[in-house]
Amino acid sequence: MEEFYRIRRLPPYVIAEVNAMRHAARQRGEDVIDLGMGNPDLPPPPHVTAKLAEVAAKPDAHGYSQSRGIPGLRRAQAAYYARRFGVELDPETEVVVTLGSKEGIANLAQAITAPGDVVLAPNPSYPIHTFGFILAGATIRSIPTTPGPDFFAAIERAVRFTVPRPTVLVIGYPSNPTAEVVDLAFYRQVVDCAKAHGLWVVSDLAYAEIYFDDEPTPSILQVPGAKDVAVEFTSMSKTYSMAGWRIGFAVGNPRLLQALARVKSYLDYGAFTPIQAAAVAALNGPQDIVEANRRLYRRRRDVLVESFARAGWEVPAPRASMFCWAPLPPALKDMGSLAFAKRLLAEAGVAVAPGVGYGELGEGFVRLALVENEQRIRQAARNIRRFLQRMGVDAPAPRAAVG
Repeated sequence: MEEFYRIRRLPPYVIAEVNAMRHAARQRGEDVIDLGMGNPDLPPPPHVTAKLAEVAAKPDAHGYSQSRGIPGLRRAQAAYYARRFGVELDPETEVVVTLGSKEGIANLAQAITAPGDVVLAPNPSYPIHTFGFILAGATIRSIPTTPGPDFFAAIERAVRFTVPRPTVLVIGYPSNPTAEVVDLAFYRQVVDCAKAHGLWVVSDLAYAEIYFDDEPTPSILQVPGAKDVAVEFTSMSKTYSMAGWRIGFAVGNPRLLQALARVKSYLDYGAFTPIQAAAVAALNGPQDIVEANRRLYRRRRDVLVESFARAGWEVPAPRASMFCWAPLPPALKDMGSLAFAKRLLAEAGVAVAPGVGYGELGEGFVRLALVENEQRIRQAARNIRRFLQRMGVDAPAPRAAVG
């Protein structure tokens, strides 16, 4: 029987192959150190879960909520943007609460994309950046993930030679999976480019608070006039360790947000009200967890980079996000990222995400998530060292630890 139209447009989700192997190994009782899925291993702050329980205990808290988010949560997100980025947002027209940024991007794609539209999206990239628009009927033209002259040259070529002309530009920094970062000057150039070529900009800022340099991650909305062309997505998932709660936000251009809200009104009634109330408590309450999580992910990054190097695998230290984007060991480069990930899981008990799952230009890399504690990361390095030795890769001489 012929496959359904939209399902035909989706390739096999190669990351799911490794996830299925990991699940089967754990069902057999095997110990798997999971660096594959970006699933935070920490709980939310106690006052947040306490607020969830408090509101859930109220008899009138269990009806339908509001699709675009309760007013208090939209106000809390606007206040966050004001204090963190110096950006003023109207909670009524410039903030929409989403069921995580993934749902938000997918529903925005449905709202603003016509079949045959051309969308510019980075490669490699988080899958929803491309497949959200593919499911809406768009054609994807890839641009580099790495910011710089090649990025803008690719946009200029696409605008000049693509028929029909592109309508949307998707960006996401700190990048998932590559962990690359950008500065405000980059965003200024993006806004100028979008206005010159009639592009809407969809910015994914899910890792805004997980940065390791002294300079905080910027928002595209800090650029004067950015709200004319841009909408930005953020999430509670990583900042507050609330991944399973599925709370995110879209902010920025009122026309884009009106379109998103209209589509959402047909599809959902919003998140459970007690969850939204707890999200208000997270945004408006003590922010200790934000800095604590940032320090923790930095320590894990340093342990991973140092211990993997001693095992014989050089992994670049990311400047932000909860991921390392690691080239395959040179001696095993020809194996390919999916085969490498499968063998690493089967023979070393370490799960990683194959880079090809993030786009064809992700081939030759794997993504390592910093979601295991430092002891488990060191154990992963020991397992990997033995695996590499069996594969004929010698570990280097000992070196000084990362500062």
